[in-house]
Amino acid sequence: MDIWQAVVLGVVEGVTEFLPVSSTGHLTITEKLMGIPIDDKGVTAFTAIIQVGAIIAAIIYFRADIGRFITGFVKGVASAEGRKQDGWRMAVNVIIGSVPIAIVGLLFKDLIEGALRSLWFVAGALVVWSLVMVTAEYLARHRRGEGQVTWKDSLVIGIAQCIALVPGVSRSGATISAGLFRDLDRVTATRLSFFLGIPALAAAGALEGVQRAGEVAETVGWVPVGVGLVVSFVVAYASIAWLLKFVASHSIASFVYYRAALGGVIVALLWGGVVAAT
Repeated sequence: MDIWQAVVLGVVEGVTEFLPVSSTGHLTITEKLMGIPIDDKGVTAFTAIIQVGAIIAAIIYFRADIGRFITGFVKGVASAEGRKQDGWRMAVNVIIGSVPIAIVGLLFKDLIEGALRSLWFVAGALVVWSLVMVTAEYLARHRRGEGQVTWKDSLVIGIAQCIALVPGVSRSGATISAGLFRDLDRVTATRLSFFLGIPALAAAGALEGVQRAGEVAETVGWVPVGVGLVVSFVVAYASIAWLLKFVASHSIASFVYYRAALGGVIVALLWGGVVAAT
């Protein structure tokens, strides 16, 4: 992989990781257009590893919240009084919500990195999940804020995060939609989406980095990986700030037009034989 390709992919990752448009789907499309083999294990690992840059951006952006959760968890373990605090409750919510993705991600790792990387899956997921996002916004009542999030909310949203393992669905699109179905307000659903994404994506990136280290070195190269990671960090930090401001006054259904159009373009290119599915 050339350095310029790593920069482009880093920008794509940073812009799309937290937007409800599917970062994996966009990376798959971009890699395909640049002639990079999307089914190569080293390339698959690159895609997962540079997501860590976006996660580091989220950790820094939400450092005060994360510190509150860690402190609350420690106090909650130490005493019953500590378990009455908000920090304990949210820490437990994040832990519970992270369990489904850990189980499903490990059980279906080969499928996720193989057949589901097809552009047919990406196009279909972009269109189909757009309907779910529209429905979620239509039915949303925005009745509850962060102080009213329960472990059941986190578990449902965590299960929805598993659906986003299909490229094109979008992790944030799935988790925010699930939060809206649970009657959380849009900002709370978005923040919870960020909190659940941090352990999930950090673990996935670390796992790929360790397991595929040799393949990354032989194919993509570690210098492009480092470049992509840094670029994704810088771009993602700005993307987080923008999205939180956007959802405060706009529907996530605003992204549906783009998702549907992109899905349609991919189908047309596949149907016309301009690009191959894998």
